[in-house]
Amino acid sequence: MNNALSYPLSLWERARVRAVTLWLATLCMTSPAVQAQPDTRRSGFEFMSPATQAMQRDDALNPGMLWVKQGEALWRAASAKIPKSCASCHGDAAASMRGVAARYPAFDTGQRRPVNLAQRINSCRQNRQQGEPWRAESQDLLSLESYVAHQSRGLPLDAGRDARLAPFIERGRRHYQQRMGQLDLSCAQCHDQRWGLRLGGSTIPQAHPAGYPLYRLEWQGLGSLQRRLRSCINGVRAQPYPLGAPELVELELYLAVRARGMVLESPGVRP
Repeated sequence: MNNALSYPLSLWERARVRAVTLWLATLCMTSPAVQAQPDTRRSGFEFMSPATQAMQRDDALNPGMLWVKQGEALWRAASAKIPKSCASCHGDAAASMRGVAARYPAFDTGQRRPVNLAQRINSCRQNRQQGEPWRAESQDLLSLESYVAHQSRGLPLDAGRDARLAPFIERGRRHYQQRMGQLDLSCAQCHDQRWGLRLGGSTIPQAHPAGYPLYRLEWQGLGSLQRRLRSCINGVRAQPYPLGAPELVELELYLAVRARGMVLESPGVRP
């Protein structure tokens, strides 16, 4: 018995097959099951009042720019004690530091663990410039960190691409989901499950680290992401990790990966 499919198709039949194939492909592309899900992530900027948003948008009003300007001076500074400046190795920060902050925390080969941008700056200061490392959260360290971060403003966050970071990202995820303190709350319970609601008169954001280091009106000064994390841990009545602790860096790393693709805003402004 002859099989009809073994015969060559006519022009009309071939046209019909192409039309059906095109229709099926279109149906698949527009099917809700295969459509890309909308990105529901929102920067903390979107939860602020119009007045605070305007403060961040305008560099003349943004208080964080004072630290950026001081950081620019530190970038070029050299002295008899520290003859080698940042600029003497890295040149123009607008070119050499473009995109750098967006990739931190990053893996440090010598320490075999991730370090954040402030730790990298201190490592370079100690090992390359033969200077004393700055104290965590000090004005000089925050200023230089904010200056370097400012060079990447407008670029997408892109941390965590190094395969060696995988176990640290997982640890950060566990920190984020771990209940802690007398209130027995995790980061995820507030920032994933209750974002947009109000707590103590303030709107709960989604905890994306796009603006750090940032100027916080509550602090009346610039602060790092670790300062904010410690404040949250205190808020649930738990004992915070010390500044620079591996647990905080792992949590920073997870948050950066969670926010990958969002635009870096530093220096941000927050309530």
